[in-house]
Amino acid sequence: MAVEVQVFGLVMDDETRAPVMVLRAVEGEETLPIQIGFPEAAAIAASIEQIDLPRPMTHDLLYSAIETLGGRVERVDITDLRDTTFMAVIQVRRARRLLTLDARPSDAVALALRARAPIFVADSVFAKVEPRDAAEASRLQWMAFLHSLEASSDPDSIVNPDTSKEPKKTVH
Repeated sequence: MAVEVQVFGLVMDDETRAPVMVLRAVEGEETLPIQIGFPEAAAIAASIEQIDLPRPMTHDLLYSAIETLGGRVERVDITDLRDTTFMAVIQVRRARRLLTLDARPSDAVALALRARAPIFVADSVFAKVEPRDAAEASRLQWMAFLHSLEASSDPDSIVNPDTSKEPKKTVH
């Protein structure tokens, strides 16, 4: 089974100084933090904020190519977590044929946002990221932290974080 999610926000991991995409269940309490790259964070932030750029970004180009070739992004699935690497696929419908494209979750999500396609996470992925011992933050603490976040209203804050403010909790 899979759970439909949405992009809850983008945060900066204080430890690695890398952006983290936080996905949250549309219905339910499941959350999934995924560390991503700066270009992907900027692409996701631009899509969330509906910022029109003068030239297409890579994800805009891919979306345009899929549509021009008669396809439609039907959905994105985050399918697995192997070691520390998340796996994703993009489902593209072209006529009666359903194509499955391997992708990084950040690229898949950036494309899904542009295509207004649903995003799903396999139940098994949530199970793999559950805290495994008392040394890790409890699920309730993690949920409280996520509820306290506000989705970034300034896409530049991901690429150029304001380091003068008090640091946020580290997201793993």
